Amino acid sequence: MPQTIALVDDDRNILTSVSMTLEAEGFVVMTYKDGQEALREMSRNPPDLAVLDIKMPRMDGMELLTELKKRNDLPVIFLTSKDDELDEAMGLRMGADDYIKKPFSQRLLIERIRAVLRRREPQTATSEVIQRGQLTLDSSRHLCVWKGKQVNLTVTEFLLLQALARNPGHVKSRDQLIDAAYGEHIYVDDRTIDSHIKRLRRKFREVDDEFSSIETLYGVGYRYSGE
Repeated sequence: MPQTIALVDDDRNILTSVSMTLEAEGFVVMTYKDGQEALREMSRNPPDLAVLDIKMPRMDGMELLTELKKRNDLPVIFLTSKDDELDEAMGLRMGADDYIKKPFSQRLLIERIRAVLRRREPQTATSEVIQRGQLTLDSSRHLCVWKGKQVNLTVTEFLLLQALARNPGHVKSRDQLIDAAYGEHIYVDDRTIDSHIKRLRRKFREVDDEFSSIETLYGVGYRYSGE
């Protein structure tokens, strides 16, 4: 079955050109010109992934993401302004899987969409359970448990933590973490990894305010220090 992409943007030129490109790649595309219309329709017919512009009238992309996450764990890619780092960081904290800056390459957007969808596919054939002290990661169930409490992670966050926890004490560079979470040959800004790591720490500290197992080695990368 072809996968369905929801494209939400108040720029009609983007809606037209991007939807034509995605349809040529075999996707079914639903287009919406504002967040309220998108929320109404997507609540009835959830897509496989949504591409959201942040700055829209009536209901912006941040508000729409919040409402969508109340209903299901829909993967989301944000379209952000060229230099708006605040929007990028906020979007990742709220649960977006990725973001792309305008103006953007449509080929890059397609690669990012495929990467996010690929990461969300069940990996039962290669499932593994990682046990590191108080941490348990079960990839087949997408389950993360810390000190007996479940920590709800996005797919990207889970893959980053899994890459770190596989080899505790070993440093992973940002490039290595990008490959682990996004796949090889996918360009992702280093700041994206930093934002995901910050969000990972925040989620763990919500269940354990003394959590400190993800360490930063400035200029080098990150490592998981738990046994």
